[in-house]
Amino acid sequence: MARGTSLPFKGTPEQEKELRAWLAENRGMKGAALPALQKAQEIYGYLPIEVQRIVAEELEMPLEEIYGVATFYAQFSLNPKGQYKISVCLGTACYVKGSGKIYEKLQEKLGIAGGECTPDGKFSLDACRCVGACGLAPVMTINDDVYGRLTGDELDEILARY
Repeated sequence: MARGTSLPFKGTPEQEKELRAWLAENRGMKGAALPALQKAQEIYGYLPIEVQRIVAEELEMPLEEIYGVATFYAQFSLNPKGQYKISVCLGTACYVKGSGKIYEKLQEKLGIAGGECTPDGKFSLDACRCVGACGLAPVMTINDDVYGRLTGDELDEILARY
């Protein structure tokens, strides 16, 4: 179901300058790929192929190695995040109480798969393992807002707030 993002890359010359300056300063660091990708994601918010190419070029590493690091660690995202980041808890307590169905309904309503961003850049959808609100299961968050005891019927109303 994952289709990847249809959003065009919107990096700015200022972002590229900042990343290249950091890479030039840290090029000789042992194991530079991981901190370089962390810095790149801090600057851009995610790691599109265009940014991975810059890192590979500046560190004089094969693009495949940079991509391997970017896809190995869960902290990295290859897709942009929306203005409103929706995260549905799929931890045990939430899942037992129906969060899987909530996640499926959100995919249908937003027209995206998990890990993707809506074409307008407004919403992104991800699953997580626990938000620490098991007593409110099933739970989802939108940015810093927490919604609990979800049934699925309230999703349209919740999304309309954003």
